[in-house]
Amino acid sequence: MREESSTEEIKRPSLVLSLSEGIRAFFELGSYVPYRLLKKNESEGDGHPVLILPGFMASDFSTIPLRSFIHKLGYKVYGWGEGRNYANVDYVGLLIEKLERIYQRHQEPITIIGWSLGGIYARQLGKYDEEIVRQIITMGSPFKGLDYSNNAIWMYDLLKRSRIISEDNLDEELLEDIPVPANVPTTAIFTKEDGVVPWELCLEEEDEWHQNVQVRGSHFGLGVNPLVLQIVADRLLCTKSTWTYFETSNLIEDIFVKAQANKNMN
Repeated sequence: MREESSTEEIKRPSLVLSLSEGIRAFFELGSYVPYRLLKKNESEGDGHPVLILPGFMASDFSTIPLRSFIHKLGYKVYGWGEGRNYANVDYVGLLIEKLERIYQRHQEPITIIGWSLGGIYARQLGKYDEEIVRQIITMGSPFKGLDYSNNAIWMYDLLKRSRIISEDNLDEELLEDIPVPANVPTTAIFTKEDGVVPWELCLEEEDEWHQNVQVRGSHFGLGVNPLVLQIVADRLLCTKSTWTYFETSNLIEDIFVKAQANKNMN
């Protein structure tokens, strides 16, 4: 189902959601371990390369659980390798070079997964060369309003004042292009309990190649949320020719069915 909201209706996440982000993410991390145990015997991947990009002020450290999960499924996983994500537009050029190197190494289209700001970069990479990008998965990425009011804007302003990033690095043409979707299969994962960015800004205009999938959880916990992991595992099996909408109707139930089946086998 398509979620629609006008810009005038969009508000920054509530203080309650923002302040509870860390606590909620902690509990989601606690559910990550048992979910990984359920998936320990599953290695269903086709081995294609997967590039994973972290969010604003995060590094590859934040994506370790997600990268480990995807590696165990049987894929060749790459972190972004640029240290902490300071929202510099120069990263786009560096990531294009990285994307080309990965493609040259494997000669296979690449799935790009981006968390928060990382998803904005992922969509831009998909626009660079559609032939070498297999699909895009974004997680809580506010591509409809990068400069829109959210609970991380103070951090962005602080970095500008400290000259870690500057107005000289802002590419106006790039900023105008960010809301435009990439012409490759894209799954936008979002949560209405997001305490960092307005969830309404994380939605694609749905069509045959673009889908929005809602989960329950925090922004900081998206990389360890079992619901997100299940969606990612399903999407990674898709190629451009086989990509269809993710079926959300039995998402939670399916986890418990697999848990019971695993228990019975043991």
